[in-house]
Amino acid sequence: MNEPHDVIPLRERNRIASIDVLRGFALLGVLLMNMQAFAMVFSLYMNPTALGQPTGLDFWCWTVNHVIGDQKFMTIFSMLFGAGIFLMTEKSRDRSGRSAGLHYRRMLWLGVFGCLHGIFIWAGDILFMYAICGLLAWVFRRLWLSILIPLALILLLLPSALLLGFDQYMADETQEAQDLMRAMWSPSPETVALQEGAYRGDWLAQQKERYKTWLEMFSFIILFGWRVLGLMLLGIGLFRIGLFSAAKSRGLYLFLMLIGLGSGLTLTAFGVDYQQSAGWDLVKGMGVGGLFNYFGSILAAFGYVGMVMLLCRSARLPGLKRRLAAVGRMAFTNYIMHSLICTTIFYGHGLGLFGQLNRLWQLLLVVAICALQLWYSPLCLERFRFGPLEWLWRSLTYMRRQPFRR
Repeated sequence: MNEPHDVIPLRERNRIASIDVLRGFALLGVLLMNMQAFAMVFSLYMNPTALGQPTGLDFWCWTVNHVIGDQKFMTIFSMLFGAGIFLMTEKSRDRSGRSAGLHYRRMLWLGVFGCLHGIFIWAGDILFMYAICGLLAWVFRRLWLSILIPLALILLLLPSALLLGFDQYMADETQEAQDLMRAMWSPSPETVALQEGAYRGDWLAQQKERYKTWLEMFSFIILFGWRVLGLMLLGIGLFRIGLFSAAKSRGLYLFLMLIGLGSGLTLTAFGVDYQQSAGWDLVKGMGVGGLFNYFGSILAAFGYVGMVMLLCRSARLPGLKRRLAAVGRMAFTNYIMHSLICTTIFYGHGLGLFGQLNRLWQLLLVVAICALQLWYSPLCLERFRFGPLEWLWRSLTYMRRQPFRR
């Protein structure tokens, strides 16, 4: 559908500062978790005992990452993505009377970027899943809140039902499929050596393994796509009631922070204890064991939202808020920068450190990259209107070159 010529991008004055701050906070948190997938075989992300019993320090680093980070920041990011869909399409609708063509071009190009990222840079891409779910989210964006919120909650419950029935799923599968799942949960030394050798090789040597892993990631769309779509719809609803605008009462945000973080992090910690008592068994770990963090991450995400909104309501730490907002405004560029920096460090076309840095060194690297992005993002936005990938995405979406320099 062609858009009329008066369809224009959102101006800077239309931005909601608290959303940019929250997006920047979430993006830096996403790196905390993704670093493990950049640095070592993916099995260790889910199962810290996949290659044998870890050292005490390594296990505690995994536990802290898992409890405070796993799925929490991605939950926030998914809700904000939904809020962004509503904000952008409603502004377009107000100006031109239509928004479908604009939105679907935007998601189409995001899907293209996601495929290029996943196939040629890093197989853990999330952009393609966001593009697919974003296509569907637009359809429901203007539902009555009394329908939208329950629909979002139903979608969030679907993957949990799949996790609850994982033991039956494994029992019904062929032996070959069961062996494949067990190899993913706890790979053999030969499989580990193959992956490490591939990623420590040059770019072409990596490509076969990266493409294979990227294709395998499509199974996560089937399982977690419902969750992502549900979170997007939930984000639309929460944006519509003003939760992300720091406009609600201090008491509400304090309640969200204390109850969300208290219950969410505790529930996730109980999940770690359950996994240990179950001996890190595949069926229990991927089934009932996964439910603790599945729900705990949603509760904790609301806690983080409350915490950041309290920060935005206060006059404290103005420099940090400005820098987080800049990171959030350049979220697309900074997300891809995570991949470029980390694959250069860990893959063979760079330093080739894949599988060689323990979790403590990974954590220090996260701190260094976050500090770098908090430094250069505001500097970039002083000179340019957008990050480079944001500018390219907008230009493709609006089918004309957007102003870039200030």
